[in-house]
Amino acid sequence: MITDTVDDKECEIMDYDIIIKNGRVIDGTGNPWMKLDVGISNGKISSMGKLDTSQAENIIDASGLIVAPGFIDIHTHSDLTLLINSKAESKVRQGVTTEVLGNCGTSPAPICSSTLDLLKKTWGSEADEVDWDWKTFGDYLKKLDDQGTAVNVAGLVGHGTVRIAAMGVDNRQPSSQELAEMKELVMSAMVDGAFGMSSGLVYLPGSFATTDELVELCKVVAQYGGLYTSHIRGERETIVDALKEAIEIAERSGIPLQVSHNCPKYGAHGKFEEMSKIYDAARNRGLDLTIDNDAHTDFNPQLSQVLPQWAQAGGNEAAAERLRDPDLRERIKKETLDDKLPGPGYAGLVKHGRWDRIFLLHAVKNKSLIGKSFEEIATLKNKDPIDAYIDLLVEEDGNASALFNYIDEDDIRALLRHPLMMVCSDGNAVAPYGILGKIQGYWPCSYGEYPYILERYVREEGILTLQEAIRKMTSFPAQKLGLKDRGQIREGMWADIVVFDFKNIRDRATCRFPYSFPLSNYPHRYPEGIEHVIVNGQVVVTKGEHTGTLAGHVLRHHTRN
Repeated sequence: MITDTVDDKECEIMDYDIIIKNGRVIDGTGNPWMKLDVGISNGKISSMGKLDTSQAENIIDASGLIVAPGFIDIHTHSDLTLLINSKAESKVRQGVTTEVLGNCGTSPAPICSSTLDLLKKTWGSEADEVDWDWKTFGDYLKKLDDQGTAVNVAGLVGHGTVRIAAMGVDNRQPSSQELAEMKELVMSAMVDGAFGMSSGLVYLPGSFATTDELVELCKVVAQYGGLYTSHIRGERETIVDALKEAIEIAERSGIPLQVSHNCPKYGAHGKFEEMSKIYDAARNRGLDLTIDNDAHTDFNPQLSQVLPQWAQAGGNEAAAERLRDPDLRERIKKETLDDKLPGPGYAGLVKHGRWDRIFLLHAVKNKSLIGKSFEEIATLKNKDPIDAYIDLLVEEDGNASALFNYIDEDDIRALLRHPLMMVCSDGNAVAPYGILGKIQGYWPCSYGEYPYILERYVREEGILTLQEAIRKMTSFPAQKLGLKDRGQIREGMWADIVVFDFKNIRDRATCRFPYSFPLSNYPHRYPEGIEHVIVNGQVVVTKGEHTGTLAGHVLRHHTRN
């Protein structure tokens, strides 16, 4: 720092690492844009205003562009993909600078060697691409630290992972000893820096947990100031009761609640107004309740993921093997249609017979059927759709997936407008090359969630103002996580910044319903309009290209990095 004396007043002349000049700054609080330069020094925002660019090592001219805080993705599943490719390509290229891992009850740690295979089966094919050479939650965070990432990461400990470590995937209540072990594992994760605990109560093994079990574990999290995030126990016919259960868990344990991707799924359309009243009532009682949601209507799961949770144990191939037994097949078929222990939201299409909205997306032995709905496949095979679905699952030995279009866009619009809702992707950090480029799937959330919302629901439809959309992507999730030095463009904050062209921002990964097959043209495509991304004061994306810089920090709750 250099100082000059002018008229007896001391004026500071800063040396800046970066100056972003001439941009329209949206600070993340919900305020309209301001015309300001932003100066960055030592990883943080050091000055704002009209700055002397001669003092900067790097100048980014943001004329005609929006300068906003980097997006904080509060619900992601990048836990393993960041270990495979630390560059976080698909996320950072859409402006995401912080990812929250460990959602839906599934985190990579803690692990128990005797149940590790069961845990790995709850992940996708990426589980086979990492070494699993950690044990505790702290070990896992250290591995991320040592390897480096392009984005900041904050972790949640997964209830399902803790349950597997203590008692496998058994459909029963834990013994007193097992519950004590689960509490110890949660406490250890919180001490290691977890921001809270997540649950996935439609998935194996979270679906087997009682409300009381979750309350007891959340009490431990509450002692460390963490939060509880939940993929609640049903997002369709039972969504209201499931929401009430999540609120009960939070209120009984004294913990803030984040309801994950809380959009009504097929079978619950029309229930959002009732849900909103429940939110308001809980908030009026003093519960810190907020929600998140992505803006896509579809999802691409494995075919086996609509089966009863117990039938999925051991992975896709094990599920297919069970279906080869005639007696088990009939039991699984009946329980799938009955859906007494609610499955994921997309399973509602099966329950309600909407086979016209389920499209085969990946198969090896049935490639000729890819792109066809299961209504069409059933007609071709002259079978009942559920039998055609199960037969194909067996023929493919479990390794087949479908695209389920199961969410109504009007519900998404209502969620976006809701004051308690913040934006998430529910996606992974992936890339179109290397191991991640070979993983089959349809990845619009992972490549284009934030540009998609800005393009469609802000620029095209005006569902949100630009400044309100940015708030829901930045300072709002930062507030929920307790990140007091991120999520805003303000002096003293970490310099996590995205510079984008709002007039030309475009998501290139989404195929809007009704689909145009083949979808192979869509899965791995970066968005347009994201010009620069800065993480902790270092340029990670410039002129739309990744620099290779791994500037992210591993954030730990107790240190508030």
